[in-house]
Formats: sequence, C-alpha cells, structure tokens
Amino acid sequence: MDVTTDAAAPWLIVGLGNPGPEYAGNRHNVGFMVADLLADRVGGRFKQAGRAQAQVVEGRIGPPGPLNRRVVLAKPMSFMNLSGGPVNALRDFYKVPVAHVVAIHDELDIDYGVLRLKLGGGDNGHNGLKSMTKAFGSDYHRVRFGIGRPPGRMPVADFVLKDFSSAERKELDYFVDRAADAVESLVIEGLERAQSTYNS
Repeated sequence: MDVTTDAAAPWLIVGLGNPGPEYAGNRHNVGFMVADLLADRVGGRFKQAGRAQAQVVEGRIGPPGPLNRRVVLAKPMSFMNLSGGPVNALRDFYKVPVAHVVAIHDELDIDYGVLRLKLGGGDNGHNGLKSMTKAFGSDYHRVRFGIGRPPGRMPVADFVLKDFSSAERKELDYFVDRAADAVESLVIEGLERAQSTYNS
C-alpha cells in the first residue's frame, strides 16, 4: 500500500552504517555504500549537515517533469544504534513526512544480495531501525539488503561488523548498484511498482 503525502515534499533517503574508515567495508555499512552511489548519481558530495550529526547531499532524482523528485541523501554519523536522533533532526529541518523517509539497511534474514522493499513493520533486531522507530514511529520505507545469516556459531554482532567476504565482494558492486536502482524506483514510481521489479 502506498501512503500518499504532499507530492512536493522532499524525500529523505538514509543509508545506515557506522562512521569511520575501520567500519567502511563492513556488512553493517551496506546502507552507506548505497547512499554513496546515489550521491555519485546526483552529482553531489556528502557534507556535514549543520548541527545535525549527519552528512547530507541534496539533489534531484527522476526525469524532468512531474516525476522529478527532490531528495536529501543522508548518512548518520552517530553510530548505528543512535541513528534516530540525527535522522529525526534532518526530517524536521527539511520538513519531510515520515512516509517520505527511506532507510537502506543490511538484513540478516534475507540471502546475500536479495532485496526486499517495504513500508513500516518491526525492526527485526536491527539497532538502526530500532532507533529510528523510537524517534518518529515505524511508518517509513525500508530497502532491505540481504546479507544472510552468520556461518556456524559466529555471533551476529561479529558477523555484521566484518567486511564482506572475498567471494561476496565479487558481486557487491552489482548488488549495491541494483539497490540504488530500487531506491530510485521507489521514490519516482512508488512502492508497489518498485516491489514488483526488485523484490526478487
């Protein structure tokens, strides 16, 4: 179900991750990777967002005309479990309705590289989503990027804070590119159309 809101309102597209070079290649940072690619596509570079603990890029997505959307790409710089505060500050500043917020995040319960788009729902133990939901409710969009379950008895926390394996990295660029396409489709064409194309 699509939630209709003010069509002129901007979209806030949030890549979830942890700041700092030591986390850059982690599975938990795939949201940052997709946000970086989207920033390249709109021709912008991430900059500090005023007082908000986040980096942002402002731009537009979509063809000229009524389907062209104003977007704010964001990477919270607060660490994953505190993402809600910076995202809510940006939402207030840019006057973004909750239904125009998109969170891009890693998802343990989906096979590696598989995408699932949805609106609302629980956090499934994901600390970034938990923090966002606590800050402004759960009625935002999610682009869930599958990373699969940890092997053997490896703790989940260790698994998500490890870099993608060498085998996974061979396909990572393709999957990140596809996730960026899915975000653009969601913003331009709506959730149902994007789901029919990308919910593989």
